Amino acid sequence: MSLPSAYTEAPGARYNVGDCVAVKASSPPGHRRTPQYIRGKRGVIERICGVFPNPEELAYGFDGEPKRVLYRVRFRQCELWPDYPGPERDALELEIYEHWLEPA
Repeated sequence: MSLPSAYTEAPGARYNVGDCVAVKASSPPGHRRTPQYIRGKRGVIERICGVFPNPEELAYGFDGEPKRVLYRVRFRQCELWPDYPGPERDALELEIYEHWLEPA
Protein backbone atom coordinates (compact mmCIF):
# COMPACT_ATOMS: atom_id res chain seq x y z
CA MET A 1 0.00 0.00 0.00
CA SER A 2 1.33 3.44 -0.88
CA LEU A 3 1.77 6.27 1.58
CA PRO A 4 -0.91 8.98 1.76
CA SER A 5 -0.23 11.90 -0.51
CA ALA A 6 -1.86 14.95 -2.03
CA TYR A 7 -0.82 16.89 -5.11
CA THR A 8 -2.38 20.13 -3.87
CA GLU A 9 -4.25 21.18 -0.78
CA ALA A 10 -7.85 19.98 -0.57
CA PRO A 11 -9.48 21.66 2.43
CA GLY A 12 -12.89 20.24 3.18
CA ALA A 13 -12.23 16.90 1.49
CA ARG A 14 -15.03 14.51 2.46
CA TYR A 15 -12.90 11.35 2.27
CA ASN A 16 -9.48 10.30 3.53
CA VAL A 17 -6.85 7.94 2.16
CA GLY A 18 -7.98 4.39 2.93
CA ASP A 19 -11.72 5.16 2.99
CA CYS A 20 -14.01 2.72 1.17
CA VAL A 21 -16.21 4.47 -1.38
CA ALA A 22 -18.68 3.59 -4.09
CA VAL A 23 -19.08 5.38 -7.39
CA LYS A 24 -22.63 6.61 -7.86
CA ALA A 25 -24.60 4.44 -10.25
CA SER A 26 -26.32 7.29 -12.04
CA SER A 27 -26.39 8.18 -15.71
CA PRO A 28 -27.15 11.89 -16.00
CA PRO A 29 -27.40 13.34 -19.49
CA GLY A 30 -24.56 15.20 -21.09
CA HIS A 31 -20.80 14.99 -20.96
CA ARG A 32 -19.52 13.10 -17.89
CA ARG A 33 -15.94 12.32 -16.91
CA THR A 34 -16.73 9.14 -14.95
CA PRO A 35 -16.59 6.00 -17.10
CA GLN A 36 -19.83 4.02 -17.28
CA TYR A 37 -18.07 0.73 -16.42
CA ILE A 38 -16.98 2.08 -13.02
CA ARG A 39 -20.37 3.39 -11.91
CA GLY A 40 -21.81 1.41 -9.02
CA LYS A 41 -18.43 -0.16 -8.19
CA ARG A 42 -16.61 -0.01 -4.84
CA GLY A 43 -13.02 1.07 -4.30
CA VAL A 44 -10.60 2.59 -1.80
CA ILE A 45 -9.26 6.14 -1.76
CA GLU A 46 -5.59 5.86 -2.71
CA ARG A 47 -4.81 9.59 -2.59
CA ILE A 48 -6.33 13.04 -2.55
CA CYS A 49 -5.23 14.83 -5.71
CA GLY A 50 -6.43 18.32 -4.83
CA VAL A 51 -9.21 20.75 -5.73
CA PHE A 52 -9.85 21.63 -9.38
CA PRO A 53 -12.48 23.26 -11.60
CA ASN A 54 -15.27 20.81 -12.45
CA PRO A 55 -14.47 19.46 -15.96
CA GLU A 56 -18.12 18.54 -16.51
CA GLU A 57 -18.93 22.26 -16.34
CA LEU A 58 -15.85 23.34 -18.28
CA ALA A 59 -16.93 21.07 -21.17
CA TYR A 60 -19.97 23.31 -21.67
CA GLY A 61 -18.03 26.58 -21.51
CA PHE A 62 -18.81 27.41 -17.88
CA ASP A 63 -16.16 28.46 -15.34
CA GLY A 64 -16.00 25.09 -13.54
CA GLU A 65 -17.15 26.54 -10.23
CA PRO A 66 -17.55 25.41 -7.61
CA LYS A 67 -14.23 23.58 -7.68
CA ARG A 68 -14.37 19.89 -6.77
CA VAL A 69 -12.06 17.60 -4.82
CA LEU A 70 -10.40 14.98 -7.02
CA TYR A 71 -9.42 11.57 -5.62
CA ARG A 72 -7.47 8.64 -6.98
CA VAL A 73 -9.52 5.51 -6.25
CA ARG A 74 -8.17 1.95 -6.43
CA PHE A 75 -10.49 -0.80 -7.69
CA ARG A 76 -9.73 -4.53 -7.69
CA GLN A 77 -9.78 -5.80 -11.28
CA CYS A 78 -11.67 -8.96 -10.29
CA GLU A 79 -14.51 -6.81 -8.92
CA LEU A 80 -14.71 -4.73 -12.10
CA TRP A 81 -14.58 -7.63 -14.53
CA PRO A 82 -16.27 -10.87 -13.31
CA ASP A 83 -14.20 -13.06 -15.66
CA TYR A 84 -10.87 -11.33 -14.99
CA PRO A 85 -8.20 -14.08 -15.28
CA GLY A 86 -5.31 -12.21 -13.63
CA PRO A 87 -4.08 -12.24 -10.06
CA GLU A 88 -6.55 -11.11 -7.41
CA ARG A 89 -4.14 -8.35 -6.32
CA ASP A 90 -4.34 -6.60 -9.73
CA ALA A 91 -5.92 -3.18 -9.47
CA LEU A 92 -7.08 -0.27 -11.60
CA GLU A 93 -6.69 3.29 -10.33
CA LEU A 94 -8.90 6.10 -11.60
CA GLU A 95 -9.17 9.73 -10.68
CA ILE A 96 -12.76 10.55 -9.77
CA TYR A 97 -14.33 13.78 -8.54
CA GLU A 98 -15.96 13.85 -5.12
CA HIS A 99 -19.49 14.50 -6.38
CA TRP A 100 -19.40 11.03 -8.01
CA LEU A 101 -18.50 9.26 -4.75
CA GLU A 102 -20.48 8.08 -1.75
CA PRO A 103 -19.51 6.09 1.37
CA ALA A 104 -19.40 2.34 0.71
